[in-house]
Amino acid sequence: MEAREDREAREARRAFLAGRLAAVRERIADAARAAGRDHTEITLITVTKTWPAEDVRLLAGLGVRDVGENQDQQASAKAAACAGLAPALSWHFIGQLQSNKAPSVARYADMVHSVDRASLVSALGKAAERAGRAERELRCLIQVSLDGTAGRGGAHPDEVLRLAALIAGRPGLTVAGVMAVAPPQEPADEAFARLRPVRERLLGEHPGAVVMSAGMSGDLEAAIAAGATHVRVGSAILGHRPPAPLPH
Repeated sequence: MEAREDREAREARRAFLAGRLAAVRERIADAARAAGRDHTEITLITVTKTWPAEDVRLLAGLGVRDVGENQDQQASAKAAACAGLAPALSWHFIGQLQSNKAPSVARYADMVHSVDRASLVSALGKAAERAGRAERELRCLIQVSLDGTAGRGGAHPDEVLRLAALIAGRPGLTVAGVMAVAPPQEPADEAFARLRPVRERLLGEHPGAVVMSAGMSGDLEAAIAAGATHVRVGSAILGHRPPAPLPH
C-alpha cells in the first residue's frame, strides 16, 4: 500500500506539473495567436531528461503524448517503463546521437531530431531494417547548424538536401523535416529566420517533410513566429534539478 507521505508527495508533484504545463500551453497558444497561426498546429514535446519515469506517467495523465529525451540509456529505460500506457506515448530522441546507439534508438523512438551526418543515416537505416520498421518508419529530422559552431551538432545548410536524399533512400527511414537550436550569442528570432529558407528548400524536394522542430523553454515564442511545428520544452514544465553534489 502506498505510504501516506509518498501519496502526498506524488499529488504535490502532479499539481506542480499541471500548473507548469498549463502555463506553457498558454504561452504556445498566445504565441500562435500573435503569429496568426492555429495553436493546434504546434506539437509540444515535453523533455523529461534527468527526471524519472514516474514524472512521465504523471505527465501522461495530464494529457502529454510526446516525450523527448537526449540520452539513449535514460530514454530506453523510460520507454520500457511506460510501455503499458494508453494511449501510447511518442518518443522523440533530441540529443546528439552516436552511431553505436542507433540500434537501441530504432527500437523505441518515433522521431530522431538530430540527424546531421551521412554515417548516422547509414547506422539508423541498418538499425531500422533490423528492427523491422518497414511499416512504421523512423521519422528523421535533419539538424541544421545555424552558426557553424563545432561540437553543438548540426549539418551545414548546404548539406541538408544531400542528407535528405540519403534518408529517403533507406528502407525504414523517412524524411520528416528539420530541427535547429538557436545559438546562445544572438537573438533567437534572427537565428530561426535563417532556418525557414532551409526548410522551404527541403519541402521543395520532399513535400512530406513538414516538421520544423525549434524552440525551447526560453525561446519558444520566437520559434513559433518563425513557423515551428514542434517545440521542445523541459525546465519550464519540470523545473530545474539541483546541481549534483561535488565529490569529497
